[in-house]
Amino acid sequence: MASTSPEPSTAAAVAEADCSVQIRRLEATDHEKGFVALLSQLSACPDLTASEFAACFADLAALGDDHVILVAEDPASPERRILATGCLFVERKFLRGGGKVGHVEDVVVDAAARGRGLGIRVVRRLVEIAKEAGCYKVILDCTPELRAYYAKCGFVEKGVQMAIYF
Repeated sequence: MASTSPEPSTAAAVAEADCSVQIRRLEATDHEKGFVALLSQLSACPDLTASEFAACFADLAALGDDHVILVAEDPASPERRILATGCLFVERKFLRGGGKVGHVEDVVVDAAARGRGLGIRVVRRLVEIAKEAGCYKVILDCTPELRAYYAKCGFVEKGVQMAIYF
């Protein structure tokens, strides 16, 4: 699922994006920096205790470069809150000679930080990581309202999404 609010996505907006904010991989200490609360702005996400977060973090970290979660953080900010996040899952396939597909998921920018180009920076970095990993394509699902936003990030509409939820 994608961000619930598009941000400026022109080249100028990205160039003017808040450069003090760093895009980095999720760390175990990000639980205290509001990571789970940020995800709840995207979808239902019950709070996790510190030990539950640590266990989930360890499980995902064990997947190595096949599951990358990036966050945007302003290290100069006294709160050191996580302002944006996005995830890349690399699927290995038999198709295309054992090719790989990158799936971008869980992109969200904190409501108070939207309009600063953080979402586009996270998505572009995830796409770079997928390319570096040898993925032959990167895909994502989004709401119809966000099609234009992701098109400005380089994505093209392809096919129809279907789902079964449990």
